[in-house]
Order: sequence, then structure tokens, then C-alpha cells
Amino acid sequence: MKNILVPVGSSKNAVSHLQYAVDFAKSFGAKLYIVQVYNVYTKAGTMIKVDHILERESQEFLDGLVAKIDTKGVDVVTRVLKGKLAPTLELACKKGDIDLIIVEPRTNSIKDEVFLGRTSGKIIKQTQIPALIVPEGYTFKPVSRILMAVKSAIIRKEGVLLPLKSFQDNFKAIVNLLLVKTPYYKEGDFDINDELSAMITNTTTTENATTFQGVLEHFQQNDPDMLCVVRRKRGFFAKKWEKNVIVKKDFHSTRPVLVLSGMK
Repeated sequence: MKNILVPVGSSKNAVSHLQYAVDFAKSFGAKLYIVQVYNVYTKAGTMIKVDHILERESQEFLDGLVAKIDTKGVDVVTRVLKGKLAPTLELACKKGDIDLIIVEPRTNSIKDEVFLGRTSGKIIKQTQIPALIVPEGYTFKPVSRILMAVKSAIIRKEGVLLPLKSFQDNFKAIVNLLLVKTPYYKEGDFDINDELSAMITNTTTTENATTFQGVLEHFQQNDPDMLCVVRRKRGFFAKKWEKNVIVKKDFHSTRPVLVLSGMK
């Protein structure tokens, strides 16, 4: 894991989140890109200078945040990007060869009932970038136990497990697999390929209405430092992704959540 990107908003947790990102990047010896995305909607012939103003203010904002954290020798680069959030970040990640994007649950929302705000929700829902959702105020610590929860272990995409493998190798972490048999189960869904099998210490099979319910049932028993889930059309966040905002009553986590790109 060599290049990590962190998009920031105006949340009160921004400094704490960036410090986590720096500490995380240092543990991997990675380069850290801190970015803010802005977009301007204009009518012809109006607001000609707004772009320059927003770009300057955004850069000053990023520089101010970085001044408040201990970079600990990590190579930190700040960038201001113009465009729509999800496609702009997707493009930036491709150009920058980004391995992981670290996401704050709420970049703007002040509602206590919200776990994943609109901006963070868009990043998770509308991109295929491997992402790490870090709880507000969470302090970095090495990951020793990871719980990976899936309703299907079928892997067709090459390299989809690389972020998880990086965590395991870097922290010497144990990875436990939770196979959740839902009403959408199909024969062969629990066939584990050699790549995944080589990473797993223990495998548990459970039957629940949703993957999330399976996690709730087995979370305490596993007591993981990190939860790993997978993007799918009908996956872990399926119904919760109908809207970008995810409220705490539907899902929340006190531990970081690694979201892999879809495996199929």
C-alpha cells in the first residue's frame, strides 16, 4: 500500500481524522494525499472569478488543517480538485495510483443519528475505490483481528483482495471469515478459492436475513479491530445504499470498516 487518499470536508472531526490517516500511512510507509473537491454551478457570463476564489480558499483550508497535525515524516500532499465528487475522486485515484481512500463517516452532517453522511455515502456508494471508514475520534492502532463478512465468497475480479492482504501482511493480523446464508443464497456461494482460503484463520457459517444481521450476531464473539465488507448490488449495504445517507439505526460501527470493491 503506497498511495493513500483522504477527502476532507468541514466537519469538526477533520483534524482527528487526518491524524489517523497520517499514523495509518506511516505504518505502511505510504504517501498521503489530502484533497478537497469543489464544484461550481454558473450561468453564462456570471461568476467568472468564483473558481479562483474557491480554489484559493480550499487550499488555505487544507494547509490550515495540515498545520494542526503531526505529519511524523509522512510525505503529505494537498490538492484542490474541481468537479463532481464521485467521478472526480475516481479519476484522481486512477491518476495517482491510489491503493486506498480513507473516509470520515460524516464530513458535513451534524445530525447525531447519521452514521454515514451524504458526502461519505456518495464516495462509498458511487465509486469502486477500496475504502476505509474510520469512526469519529478513533485513534490509530495496529489491526490484529479482522472479521470479513460476505454472503458470497465467489471472486471473479482480479486483485480485489489486495487491500485486505495488505492489512494482514503489514499488521500480521488474523482474518476470520463469516459466511452469511441469506434468502439470496445460491449453490456455490460458499466455495472459497485458494487465494482467500490462504488468508483465513477461522470460518463461521450463519443463517440470517441480511449480512448485517449476521455481523451483529457474531461481532462480539469475534471482537475484531476491523470489519471487512464487500460492495455488491445486493450486498452488505444494499438497501442502505438506496440513499447516500446511512443512519445509525440501520448500521454503525465503533471500529474501522474496510470496504472492498465488488468481487464479481
